[in-house]
Amino acid sequence: MATKQHCVYCFDSLVAHLNGIPSTNPLPLNFDGTLEYPLFVTWNKASRGKDKLRGCIGNFSAMRLDVGLREYAITSAFRDTRFKPIGPSELPRLSCSVSLLTDFEEVADYVDWEVGKHGVWIEFRNERGRKETATFLPEVAKEQGWTKVETIDNLLRKGGYELTITEEVRRSVALTRYQSKKAHLSYDEYMDM
Repeated sequence: MATKQHCVYCFDSLVAHLNGIPSTNPLPLNFDGTLEYPLFVTWNKASRGKDKLRGCIGNFSAMRLDVGLREYAITSAFRDTRFKPIGPSELPRLSCSVSLLTDFEEVADYVDWEVGKHGVWIEFRNERGRKETATFLPEVAKEQGWTKVETIDNLLRKGGYELTITEEVRRSVALTRYQSKKAHLSYDEYMDM
């Protein structure tokens, strides 16, 4: 499903944006831009032998791949509020991951998912009674070494929950699990394509 060609398209979009060129790049070979998926685009930067997150934003509504990948390549590079916008000097150390989301299932129990297999999306009420949401892609809990409970607690914090997290709070979340088909491409690989 997700392919290196999807990552090439994201790099093309980023490079065009950094150069002030309208992002109307042609579709790579074997890329059907009319397919629709919920998707996320993630940028990482190599730093001291490790990949460091530089931006990750996506959408749970199915979008045409040509539109969605272009939009979220730029949005995750320049509008992820956790980070400064990506600068041209970072380009050679970047890598791109495209995650196409599939197999959404609402579950009754907040631990009814598998670390490394499922992404989790939660809805909950914050301390003021306002509905909030948060998600982690399937690889996040595994990469962080988190248990299911630690993942839910981190999602609650990510979503802005500020009070003490109790078992009652965890059980009150509405959880949707999903899977992801992911492709990854480094800048060096991009330049070789």
